[in-house]
Amino acid sequence: MHFLDGGEYSVEQLVSAAVACARKAADAASKQVFVALDIGPLGKLIGDGEEMIDFEDAVSTFARTVNAGKAGADLVLLETFGDIAESRAALLAVKENCDLPVVVTNVYGADGRLFTGSDAAVVSTVLSGLGADAVGMNCSLGPRDMLGIIPDIAASTVLPIAVNPNAGLPRTDAKGNTVYDVSAEEFADAMLKMAQAGASLLGGCCGTTPEYIARLAERVSGVQVVERKVAKRSIVTSATRICEIGGDRLTVIGERINPTGKPKFKDALRRGDIDYAVNEAHNEAAAGADILDVNVGLPEIDECAVLTETVCRIQSVCDLPLQIDTALPSAMEAALRRYNGKALINSVNGSEASMSAILPLAAKYGGMIVALTLDESGIPDSAEGRYEIAKRIVQRAAEYGIPKEDVLVDPLTLTLGADPLAAEKTLGAVKLIKEDLGVATSLGVSNISFGLPDRDKVNTDFLTAAMEAGLSAAILNPNSASMMRVARGEGDNDGDALGRLGEHISAATVVKPRGDDLTGAIYGGMKSRAVALAIEECDKMSPKAVIDAKIVPALEEAGKEFEAGKIFLPGLLSCADAAVAALDVVSERILSEGGERVNAGKVVMATVEGDVHDIGKNIVCVMLKSYGFEVIDLGRDVCADAVVAAAQNSGAAVVGLSALMTTTVPAMEKTIRALRQKLPDVKVVVGGAVLTEEYSARIGADKYAPDAMATVRYATEVYQKN
Repeated sequence: MHFLDGGEYSVEQLVSAAVACARKAADAASKQVFVALDIGPLGKLIGDGEEMIDFEDAVSTFARTVNAGKAGADLVLLETFGDIAESRAALLAVKENCDLPVVVTNVYGADGRLFTGSDAAVVSTVLSGLGADAVGMNCSLGPRDMLGIIPDIAASTVLPIAVNPNAGLPRTDAKGNTVYDVSAEEFADAMLKMAQAGASLLGGCCGTTPEYIARLAERVSGVQVVERKVAKRSIVTSATRICEIGGDRLTVIGERINPTGKPKFKDALRRGDIDYAVNEAHNEAAAGADILDVNVGLPEIDECAVLTETVCRIQSVCDLPLQIDTALPSAMEAALRRYNGKALINSVNGSEASMSAILPLAAKYGGMIVALTLDESGIPDSAEGRYEIAKRIVQRAAEYGIPKEDVLVDPLTLTLGADPLAAEKTLGAVKLIKEDLGVATSLGVSNISFGLPDRDKVNTDFLTAAMEAGLSAAILNPNSASMMRVARGEGDNDGDALGRLGEHISAATVVKPRGDDLTGAIYGGMKSRAVALAIEECDKMSPKAVIDAKIVPALEEAGKEFEAGKIFLPGLLSCADAAVAALDVVSERILSEGGERVNAGKVVMATVEGDVHDIGKNIVCVMLKSYGFEVIDLGRDVCADAVVAAAQNSGAAVVGLSALMTTTVPAMEKTIRALRQKLPDVKVVVGGAVLTEEYSARIGADKYAPDAMATVRYATEVYQKN
């Protein structure tokens, strides 16, 4: 900067000199005087367009001022901000570079909003969560107009409210002097009303003079600070809209901006087409969603960069709050820094690693966390077990200053196809958590119907039952008319939604009869009959012939019909259970005749390190066993060395690896590398929701299996060649 004395001075020199002058004057005063490091806006909008400034560049610029002036200041005053994004950038700069108290005041228009559209309730909520010590408003409106905004602030935060109005509107008098249309007396009268409405830090801005402040001090002398009671609500926001979770209706979280099971979105992400996600956001908003889930988890992309860009793009054109959905803490933080609201953070679970990574982010950026009821041991099989994990997360969150109203517990929806009691366990957990912990609950609805027919009907019945149990929010497809009718309280409910879920399971388990022989019994999932008939068949033909002529054909038929969508997961698993039981009988007969137990080959199965999801892997294990494979199931969260050791010790020719989360795919790649180094001839088959055939090949797998039958067929092929 150039000055009249001809010198050039840096920001650091000017700020430190100014604070030093103020400090000297304050120390010399006859009574206690505080020094505030006063920082205003940069004069540019936050963004990536021309004449705009990048968010992180804004943070860095504010940080220079903070670091230059913090040594001599008692507090920081951020004032006259008209853009919530810039308020956030300035506040982050203060919180990340000093520990001084910070007051943030914004400028509102006559409509009660910042010029970028945020109202006082949103601004107060967001800045409170981000760590401000007091919030409020300054300048712009005169004191009379500001009075109407205070109730919105008072209802949105427990923080002290700061109000520094100007002296009304400026005008030029007959002598050419600038004067304001609110006198010192009028100003003081208005400020008394501010105090009575809940403001506790009072001052003046443009046009106010020492006389104004003296009159103000006189007028409020002896006035007690209003004791405010702020309702505890579960709230998330965008930059312009508040959404309360657990209010008088179900909160609908749109699920469409998630690549899992959506080939078109996966392709768009690979091509860098963010417009696809933006278009989905518009569609979900039009369909009635309250919040949008944003997930870009593909292992072959830079999730951190793509998630941040997607969040920024969506929030610039859609006013719905966002649920930032990633298993990668670095991606979560990058997106939270740029999000101009109070986000829903999806997610944290009960493992120590997850809580220590995610809870500090929620505390720093002020989001509401989604708490998943799983931990290092996986998902508990009972409602009580899931409740205990939820309780643990709520308690740990409190240690970080996160109140329970900022915790949304998801007791996890598992497919009825794998467990007919899945709905009862999940809904039991919803009821227990809501009633005993007093926190809001959420569920991913469509998971219940995986592998079942009539998925929309199953989902709708499950949603109905969940709402009866007290569900607060649901992740669902807002384009489903039937689910949206239920979500809005317009569905037909006969009080037996849970019973109808049982009917869906029964319908999905039933398969068309294939005769009265062993093949028909296995295909029909009749376990006891299959055992009895296997004994009879072994009296008629050789055990190997029973396998080749009766058991394998039943499995092949069931596998083909499952892949064709003619039977569904419960039916396939019932068939597999019957086949395993029949194989056990045949194996016993072979052993009694001096032969060796039936063994189509050995397969090592594991969910990779860091991943505790193993439902899909367990289904694969059942199907492999039904075909006579000896399965060495290592479980979940298995390190590379353990997989290699199991393959070495067993002599297995095939290793199957599963991963559900993008963050654990690197562990899968690491495991494959370890197998290649020690056991180059072992074949590796991989699967999981986040994987694709192309990416599986890229990380060195021999085969990508989209489902259990694909794994069985590949293992069969490998052993037939051997």
